Amino acid sequence: MAISLSVFLLVLFAALLHASWNALIKSGGSTALDTVALTIAAALLAGLALPFSSQPAPESWPWLAASVALHVCYFLMLGAVYRLGDLSHVYPLMRGLAPMAVALIGAVFFGETLGLLVWLGIGLICAGIVLPVLRYPGVLRERATPLALAIAAVIAAYTLVDGHGTRASGNSFSYCMWMFLLEAPPIVLVAWWYQRRLVWQHVRLKWRRAAIGGFCVLGSYSIALWAMVSAPIAAVAALRETSVLFAAIIGTTLLKERLGAWRIAGAATISAGMAMLRL
Repeated sequence: MAISLSVFLLVLFAALLHASWNALIKSGGSTALDTVALTIAAALLAGLALPFSSQPAPESWPWLAASVALHVCYFLMLGAVYRLGDLSHVYPLMRGLAPMAVALIGAVFFGETLGLLVWLGIGLICAGIVLPVLRYPGVLRERATPLALAIAAVIAAYTLVDGHGTRASGNSFSYCMWMFLLEAPPIVLVAWWYQRRLVWQHVRLKWRRAAIGGFCVLGSYSIALWAMVSAPIAAVAALRETSVLFAAIIGTTLLKERLGAWRIAGAATISAGMAMLRL
């Protein structure tokens, strides 16, 4: 399966939405509490959308259950890794290595075949995401690195599970809405257990930001799952991770972050990978 122009452009839009909600969280006062508020908002929006959509096929429910478990694990591991290392160190490792893992596992265990240019495109996108991290000496010896690599494996796992689950569901939108609705209670419960007073106070104060972020995360992932029905899962996963390119643009223009030589080199490599996926 190749990526059509319409799917390519829509997944890029999904990447922009992904970068937007990450920028909202990054610009807030508390990454953990903002993430919980966004999770609640996304679940509420998903619950409102479900009555207008048909149910996923029964064959997809085991995939959906596995997805919810993996997303909850991802959330818990994310909180731990951000306590051990900086966002600029762990985030590129987590997100940059996952698409290649998806491609390799998909090829070996699920028989998903990719053309040479698609492999090159995925490789360049992954390299471009990870490249800025290499400017830090001794990055592989950091305490957070093993956990970041484990999270990359979890991201690859839930990407493959959701890709095959949405194909089995017969309705990618409904599958996505159920996923966000079911994953919210355990995540909120864990957050409430550790910071019960702050959670509800933060949600009341930041509900507008949470609603915008919830819409962005729902839109981003529902588009990605829809694309995985007709395009290779690994290619869609890699293309969605170009959100780091949009994040760099948002960071430099709105958040006044510095755009150094390593980030420019990474952006150029990602752009080359995007071009490969369309050749």
